[in-house]
Amino acid sequence: MGGERLLGLLGEGRPLLADGAMGTRLQGMGLPGGMPPELWNEERPEAVLQVHRSYIEAGSDIILTNTFGGNRRKMARYGLGERAFDLVRRGAELAREAAGEAVAVLGSTGPIGELLEPLGPLSLGEAREIYAEQVRALAEGGADAILFETFSDLEELKIALEVALESADLPVCLTMTFEENGVTVMGVPVEKFVEEIEGLGEERVVLIGANCSIGPVEMEGIAERLCKAARRLPVMVKPNAGRPRLVEGRTVYDATPEDFARSARRWVEAGVRVVGGCCGTTAEHIRALAGVVKE
Repeated sequence: MGGERLLGLLGEGRPLLADGAMGTRLQGMGLPGGMPPELWNEERPEAVLQVHRSYIEAGSDIILTNTFGGNRRKMARYGLGERAFDLVRRGAELAREAAGEAVAVLGSTGPIGELLEPLGPLSLGEAREIYAEQVRALAEGGADAILFETFSDLEELKIALEVALESADLPVCLTMTFEENGVTVMGVPVEKFVEEIEGLGEERVVLIGANCSIGPVEMEGIAERLCKAARRLPVMVKPNAGRPRLVEGRTVYDATPEDFARSARRWVEAGVRVVGGCCGTTAEHIRALAGVVKE
Protein backbone atom coordinates (compact mmCIF):
# COMPACT_ATOMS: atom_id res chain seq x y z
CA MET A 1 0.00 0.00 0.00
CA GLY A 2 1.21 3.51 -0.84
CA GLY A 3 0.45 6.56 1.24
CA GLU A 4 3.49 6.37 3.50
CA ARG A 5 3.45 10.14 3.98
CA LEU A 6 -0.08 10.13 5.46
CA LEU A 7 0.50 6.94 7.44
CA GLY A 8 3.67 8.44 8.89
CA LEU A 9 1.79 11.54 10.06
CA LEU A 10 -1.00 9.46 11.60
CA GLY A 11 1.62 7.32 13.30
CA GLU A 12 3.06 10.33 15.12
CA GLY A 13 0.15 10.25 17.54
CA ARG A 14 -0.31 14.03 17.72
CA PRO A 15 -3.35 16.01 16.53
CA LEU A 16 -2.95 16.89 12.86
CA LEU A 17 -4.11 19.95 10.95
CA ALA A 18 -5.95 19.63 7.64
CA ASP A 19 -6.82 22.56 5.36
CA GLY A 20 -9.90 24.72 4.83
CA ALA A 21 -12.25 25.51 1.96
CA MET A 22 -11.26 25.51 -1.69
CA GLY A 23 -14.45 26.31 -3.67
CA THR A 24 -15.52 29.33 -1.62
CA ARG A 25 -11.94 30.63 -1.66
CA LEU A 26 -11.78 30.40 -5.46
CA GLN A 27 -15.15 32.15 -5.73
CA GLY A 28 -13.64 34.98 -3.70
CA MET A 29 -10.83 35.11 -6.28
CA GLY A 30 -13.25 35.48 -9.19
CA LEU A 31 -14.52 31.97 -10.02
CA PRO A 32 -17.93 32.68 -11.59
CA GLY A 33 -21.04 31.14 -10.04
CA GLY A 34 -22.05 28.06 -11.99
CA MET A 35 -18.47 27.25 -13.03
CA PRO A 36 -16.95 24.10 -11.50
CA PRO A 37 -13.84 24.87 -9.39
CA GLU A 38 -12.06 21.93 -11.03
CA LEU A 39 -11.88 23.86 -14.32
CA TRP A 40 -9.37 26.22 -12.71
CA ASN A 41 -6.94 23.31 -12.27
CA GLU A 42 -6.15 23.91 -15.95
CA GLU A 43 -7.34 27.48 -16.57
CA ARG A 44 -6.12 29.22 -13.37
CA PRO A 45 -3.65 26.82 -11.74
CA GLU A 46 -1.83 29.68 -10.00
CA ALA A 47 -5.03 30.50 -8.06
CA VAL A 48 -5.42 26.88 -6.92
CA LEU A 49 -1.75 26.77 -5.89
CA GLN A 50 -2.18 30.04 -3.99
CA VAL A 51 -5.01 28.54 -1.91
CA HIS A 52 -3.06 25.35 -1.20
CA ARG A 53 0.04 27.31 -0.17
CA SER A 54 -1.96 29.63 2.09
CA TYR A 55 -3.08 26.61 4.12
CA ILE A 56 0.39 25.10 4.26
CA GLU A 57 1.79 28.44 5.46
CA ALA A 58 -0.98 28.49 8.12
CA GLY A 59 0.25 25.11 9.39
CA SER A 60 -1.65 22.38 7.51
CA ASP A 61 -0.14 18.89 7.71
CA ILE A 62 -2.72 17.61 5.20
CA ILE A 63 -4.31 19.29 2.16
CA LEU A 64 -7.13 18.20 -0.14
CA THR A 65 -7.09 18.28 -3.93
CA ASN A 66 -9.41 20.65 -5.84
CA THR A 67 -11.37 17.72 -7.28
CA PHE A 68 -14.44 17.27 -5.05
CA GLY A 69 -17.01 17.45 -7.87
CA GLY A 70 -14.69 16.32 -10.64
CA ASN A 71 -16.47 13.10 -11.57
CA ARG A 72 -17.43 12.57 -15.21
CA ARG A 73 -21.19 12.66 -14.55
CA LYS A 74 -21.08 16.04 -12.77
CA MET A 75 -18.61 17.55 -15.22
CA ALA A 76 -20.80 16.50 -18.15
CA ARG A 77 -23.42 18.99 -16.94
CA TYR A 78 -20.94 21.73 -17.89
CA GLY A 79 -19.98 20.06 -21.16
CA LEU A 80 -16.71 18.91 -19.57
CA GLY A 81 -17.32 15.17 -19.21
CA GLU A 82 -14.49 14.23 -21.57
CA ARG A 83 -12.06 16.42 -19.62
CA ALA A 84 -12.94 15.00 -16.20
CA PHE A 85 -9.96 12.64 -15.91
CA ASP A 86 -7.43 15.29 -16.94
CA LEU A 87 -8.93 17.96 -14.66
CA VAL A 88 -8.82 15.62 -11.67
CA ARG A 89 -5.29 14.41 -12.41
CA ARG A 90 -4.17 18.03 -12.78
CA GLY A 91 -5.82 18.87 -9.45
CA ALA A 92 -3.79 16.15 -7.76
CA GLU A 93 -0.59 17.35 -9.46
CA LEU A 94 -1.14 20.91 -8.20
CA ALA A 95 -1.73 19.77 -4.63
CA ARG A 96 1.36 17.56 -4.81
CA GLU A 97 3.41 20.49 -6.15
CA ALA A 98 2.27 22.73 -3.30
CA ALA A 99 2.66 20.02 -0.64
CA GLY A 100 6.24 19.03 -1.34
CA GLU A 101 7.58 16.20 0.80
CA ALA A 102 6.30 17.06 4.28
CA VAL A 103 2.56 17.61 3.67
CA ALA A 104 0.15 14.78 2.79
CA VAL A 105 -2.31 15.10 -0.10
CA LEU A 106 -5.81 13.60 0.11
CA GLY A 107 -7.57 13.09 -3.22
CA SER A 108 -10.97 14.68 -2.64
CA THR A 109 -13.92 12.78 -4.12
CA GLY A 110 -17.52 13.73 -3.42
CA PRO A 111 -20.76 11.87 -4.14
CA ILE A 112 -21.70 11.54 -7.81
CA GLY A 113 -24.72 13.75 -7.21
CA GLU A 114 -27.46 11.40 -8.38
CA LEU A 115 -29.37 8.72 -6.52
CA LEU A 116 -28.61 5.09 -7.26
CA GLU A 117 -31.23 2.75 -8.69
CA PRO A 118 -34.00 2.02 -7.72
CA LEU A 119 -34.32 5.46 -6.05
CA GLY A 120 -32.70 7.32 -8.94
CA PRO A 121 -31.34 7.03 -12.50
CA LEU A 122 -27.78 5.92 -11.69
CA SER A 123 -26.98 2.23 -12.21
CA LEU A 124 -24.46 0.44 -10.00
CA GLY A 125 -22.24 -0.25 -13.01
CA GLU A 126 -22.18 3.43 -14.00
CA ALA A 127 -21.39 4.49 -10.43
CA ARG A 128 -18.48 2.07 -10.24
CA GLU A 129 -17.03 3.30 -13.56
CA ILE A 130 -17.34 6.95 -12.48
CA TYR A 131 -15.58 6.40 -9.17
CA ALA A 132 -12.88 4.21 -10.72
CA GLU A 133 -11.97 6.93 -13.22
CA GLN A 134 -11.68 9.60 -10.52
CA VAL A 135 -9.63 7.38 -8.21
CA ARG A 136 -7.21 6.45 -11.01
CA ALA A 137 -6.78 10.12 -11.95
CA LEU A 138 -6.03 11.09 -8.34
CA ALA A 139 -3.52 8.26 -7.96
CA GLU A 140 -1.82 9.15 -11.25
CA GLY A 141 -1.58 12.80 -10.15
CA GLY A 142 0.25 11.95 -6.94
CA ALA A 143 -2.35 11.82 -4.15
CA ASP A 144 -1.18 10.07 -0.97
CA ALA A 145 -4.66 8.73 -0.20
CA ILE A 146 -8.21 8.83 -1.51
CA LEU A 147 -10.76 10.81 0.51
CA PHE A 148 -14.45 10.16 -0.04
CA GLU A 149 -16.08 13.13 1.69
CA THR A 150 -19.48 14.75 2.30
CA PHE A 151 -21.47 11.54 1.72
CA SER A 152 -25.04 11.18 3.03
CA ASP A 153 -25.76 7.69 1.65
CA LEU A 154 -23.79 4.92 3.38
CA GLU A 155 -24.47 2.43 0.57
CA GLU A 156 -23.01 4.79 -2.04
CA LEU A 157 -20.00 5.36 0.23
CA LYS A 158 -19.40 1.62 0.54
CA ILE A 159 -19.57 1.23 -3.24
CA ALA A 160 -17.04 4.06 -3.64
CA LEU A 161 -14.76 2.42 -1.08
CA GLU A 162 -14.93 -0.95 -2.82
CA VAL A 163 -14.03 0.68 -6.14
CA ALA A 164 -11.12 2.60 -4.60
CA LEU A 165 -9.65 -0.58 -3.13
CA GLU A 166 -9.76 -2.18 -6.58
CA SER A 167 -8.53 0.86 -8.54
CA ALA A 168 -5.49 2.13 -6.62
CA ASP A 169 -3.03 0.84 -4.04
CA LEU A 170 -3.61 3.76 -1.67
CA PRO A 171 -5.11 4.28 1.80
CA VAL A 172 -8.71 5.48 1.91
CA CYS A 173 -10.33 8.08 4.20
CA LEU A 174 -14.12 8.39 4.59
CA THR A 175 -16.30 11.22 5.88
CA MET A 176 -20.04 11.67 5.96
CA THR A 177 -21.98 14.88 6.44
CA PHE A 178 -24.33 14.98 9.43
CA GLU A 179 -27.05 17.34 10.52
CA GLU A 180 -26.96 18.75 14.05
CA ASN A 181 -28.77 15.64 15.35
CA GLY A 182 -25.93 13.38 14.17
CA VAL A 183 -27.91 11.83 11.30
CA THR A 184 -27.32 12.34 7.56
CA VAL A 185 -30.15 13.53 5.32
CA MET A 186 -30.38 9.91 4.10
CA GLY A 187 -31.02 8.73 7.67
CA VAL A 188 -27.58 7.39 8.66
CA PRO A 189 -26.62 8.04 12.31
CA VAL A 190 -22.99 8.60 13.33
CA GLU A 191 -22.81 5.26 15.15
CA LYS A 192 -24.11 3.22 12.20
CA PHE A 193 -21.54 4.83 9.90
CA VAL A 194 -18.64 4.00 12.23
CA GLU A 195 -19.89 0.51 13.07
CA GLU A 196 -20.38 -0.51 9.43
CA ILE A 197 -17.06 0.90 8.20
CA GLU A 198 -15.01 -0.53 11.07
CA GLY A 199 -16.95 -3.78 10.71
CA LEU A 200 -15.53 -4.23 7.21
CA GLY A 201 -12.11 -4.80 8.82
CA GLU A 202 -10.41 -3.18 5.84
CA GLU A 203 -6.83 -2.24 6.73
CA ARG A 204 -6.56 0.31 3.93
CA VAL A 205 -9.26 2.46 5.53
CA VAL A 206 -7.17 4.70 7.78
CA LEU A 207 -9.38 7.66 8.76
CA ILE A 208 -13.10 8.36 9.24
CA GLY A 209 -15.00 11.46 10.18
CA ALA A 210 -17.48 14.23 9.44
CA ASN A 211 -17.39 17.36 7.32
CA CYS A 212 -19.56 20.17 5.93
CA SER A 213 -23.27 20.89 6.72
CA ILE A 214 -22.77 22.33 10.22
CA GLY A 215 -20.58 24.85 12.03
CA PRO A 216 -17.83 24.37 14.62
CA VAL A 217 -20.07 24.43 17.70
CA GLU A 218 -22.55 21.91 16.26
CA MET A 219 -19.59 19.68 15.32
CA GLU A 220 -18.63 19.34 19.00
CA GLY A 221 -21.38 16.80 19.69
CA ILE A 222 -20.73 14.96 16.42
CA ALA A 223 -17.01 14.74 17.24
CA GLU A 224 -17.77 13.27 20.64
CA ARG A 225 -20.08 10.63 19.16
CA LEU A 226 -17.60 9.72 16.42
CA CYS A 227 -14.78 9.25 18.93
CA LYS A 228 -16.94 7.20 21.28
CA ALA A 229 -18.05 4.92 18.45
CA ALA A 230 -14.62 4.49 16.81
CA ARG A 231 -12.64 1.61 18.31
CA ARG A 232 -9.88 1.35 15.71
CA LEU A 233 -9.87 4.29 13.33
CA PRO A 234 -8.70 7.86 13.97
CA VAL A 235 -11.30 10.61 13.48
CA MET A 236 -11.25 13.78 11.35
CA VAL A 237 -13.69 16.71 11.52
CA LYS A 238 -13.98 19.61 9.05
CA PRO A 239 -17.07 21.75 9.74
CA ASN A 240 -18.22 24.74 7.73
CA ALA A 241 -17.70 28.29 8.98
CA GLY A 242 -21.27 28.17 10.27
CA ARG A 243 -24.42 27.85 8.20
CA PRO A 244 -24.41 29.89 4.98
CA ARG A 245 -26.57 33.02 4.61
CA LEU A 246 -27.36 34.91 1.42
CA VAL A 247 -26.57 38.63 1.73
CA GLU A 248 -27.11 40.76 -1.39
CA GLY A 249 -26.58 37.71 -3.58
CA ARG A 250 -23.39 36.64 -1.80
CA THR A 251 -23.02 33.57 0.41
CA VAL A 252 -21.79 34.59 3.85
CA TYR A 253 -20.44 32.37 6.64
CA ASP A 254 -20.39 33.79 10.17
CA ALA A 255 -18.10 31.55 12.26
CA THR A 256 -14.87 33.38 13.06
CA PRO A 257 -11.38 31.91 13.45
CA GLU A 258 -11.81 32.40 17.21
CA ASP A 259 -15.05 30.36 17.11
CA PHE A 260 -13.12 27.56 15.41
CA ALA A 261 -10.31 27.64 17.95
CA ARG A 262 -12.75 27.43 20.87
CA SER A 263 -14.56 24.44 19.39
CA ALA A 264 -11.34 22.76 18.25
CA ARG A 265 -10.23 22.40 21.85
CA ARG A 266 -13.37 20.36 22.50
CA TRP A 267 -12.88 18.26 19.35
CA VAL A 268 -9.33 17.41 20.39
CA GLU A 269 -10.39 16.72 24.00
CA ALA A 270 -12.99 14.28 22.61
CA GLY A 271 -10.20 12.43 20.79
CA VAL A 272 -10.29 13.87 17.26
CA ARG A 273 -6.95 13.33 15.49
CA VAL A 274 -7.35 15.54 12.38
CA VAL A 275 -9.04 18.97 12.41
CA GLY A 276 -9.75 21.38 9.57
CA GLY A 277 -12.48 23.42 7.93
CA CYS A 278 -14.93 23.07 5.06
CA CYS A 279 -17.06 25.67 3.22
CA GLY A 280 -16.44 29.30 4.12
CA THR A 281 -13.21 28.70 6.02
CA THR A 282 -10.00 30.56 5.18
CA ALA A 283 -6.32 30.42 6.02
CA GLU A 284 -7.11 32.53 9.10
CA HIS A 285 -9.43 29.80 10.41
CA ILE A 286 -6.70 27.22 9.86
CA ARG A 287 -4.10 29.42 11.54
CA ALA A 288 -6.40 29.65 14.57
CA LEU A 289 -6.73 25.84 14.60
CA ALA A 290 -2.93 25.56 14.39
CA GLY A 291 -2.70 27.44 17.65
CA VAL A 292 -4.80 24.69 19.26
CA VAL A 293 -3.34 21.53 17.72
CA LYS A 294 0.29 22.64 18.09
CA GLU A 295 -0.19 23.41 21.81
